[in-house]
Amino acid sequence: MTPPPIQGLHHITAFAGDPQRNVDFYTQVLGQRLVKLTVNFDDPGTYHLYYGDYAGQPGTILTFFPWPMARRGVRGTGEISAVAYSIPHSALNFWRERLTAHQIPFGEETRFGQPLLTFSDPDGMMLELVGQEADVDTAATTPPPTNDIPTAYALRGFHSVTLWVRTAEPTAALLTNSFGYQLLGEENGRRRYTGTGNLGQLVDVVARPELGRGSMGAGSIHHIAFRTADDTEQLAWQTTLTQQGYGVTSVRDRQYFNSIYFREPSGALFEIATDPPGFTADEPLENLGQELKLPYWLEPNRAHIMQILPPLDAQRGGGAEAQRGN
Repeated sequence: MTPPPIQGLHHITAFAGDPQRNVDFYTQVLGQRLVKLTVNFDDPGTYHLYYGDYAGQPGTILTFFPWPMARRGVRGTGEISAVAYSIPHSALNFWRERLTAHQIPFGEETRFGQPLLTFSDPDGMMLELVGQEADVDTAATTPPPTNDIPTAYALRGFHSVTLWVRTAEPTAALLTNSFGYQLLGEENGRRRYTGTGNLGQLVDVVARPELGRGSMGAGSIHHIAFRTADDTEQLAWQTTLTQQGYGVTSVRDRQYFNSIYFREPSGALFEIATDPPGFTADEPLENLGQELKLPYWLEPNRAHIMQILPPLDAQRGGGAEAQRGN
């Protein structure tokens, strides 16, 4: 089976420092919903925090592994350097005022004809809000209800990611020849490639040969995941990429999706994740993110895991309280 073209981003995973600061920023400042409170399955003493729209749709999900004592990452080539969200063009002034009110410095620029605001999260991860006109599909996402962010101005899921590389051509070949992306344009050394999905279909590739390789730490993006419809399609991608010479992993059970991983030519970690089963696999939609969820193989260790996790009040982010030892 030849897999169909990649449909855009599924989720993005990054490292953070203090978990409470991370929850507060992404829920209270950016207005995202904490859709899943769980742990790093490979390191259960570390939270895995998932943020997204109300329904936790693929294309809106930003996740974090927070390590309270983590050092800052160092930006460089071979990594995703920035995450961009779509917002309606009419929301730009609202977000200028909101960032100012929260004392968050920001810059402004125009890229491929679209205005955007640039700023960093508390750990230094680069974020962008891109103002779009009619091309924002406001029906594609359901923003979480908040007290101070009108629905009309809320984030609408991912717009794009920026990948820093030493040379652009090998990564470009993967996107176009393998993933089925098309070159949309080039501006100031930035090449923009587009997929065919509704959310997160843009990947910007920027050659930065003057930089060294990036070093992971708090504020670094660990990997980006692309969408695939189901397990059968994912296995076809596994076969295709392996035949093309990429070192693809076996399928990993991530409870809410299945995953395969490989390094793209510049060294950045790419994942291909299935849409199902989704975040309602172990709790109803209205209760997403309200209590600590563990996969069945970690459930027998729940008491120990909750004793070693750092304190976290998820209720401040719109979920129920999750405290160490509770």
